[in-house]
Amino acid sequence: MKHICIVFRRPPHGTPHGREALDLAMLSASFEQQVTLIFTDEGVLNLVSDQAPELIGARNYISTFKALPFYDIEDVLVCGESLKEFGLKRSVLNIEAEVVLADDIAQRLLEADEVLVF
Repeated sequence: MKHICIVFRRPPHGTPHGREALDLAMLSASFEQQVTLIFTDEGVLNLVSDQAPELIGARNYISTFKALPFYDIEDVLVCGESLKEFGLKRSVLNIEAEVVLADDIAQRLLEADEVLVF
């Protein structure tokens, strides 16, 4: 089984990157790949609850993150420094995620067979 690590670095709205990363994660997992999701920099904003992207004409895919357990995607990491940078706490995240340090993220990236950054 291949270990794929998908890194979310961009904000959720304004570009298709977040949605494409989420689609790739679910597709890869459906083909029995081990998938790790990492949210860092502005990518942590993908996990913030109560967003209203339709107000700016964007599609709301954020609630789709709640489907990750159905695809056996349970390895979800969030950069603690990025949360702090945006003044966010774990309680605002819309899914279960492990808040980690940059060193932990670096280690996970080394363990992956493939790393894709969105």
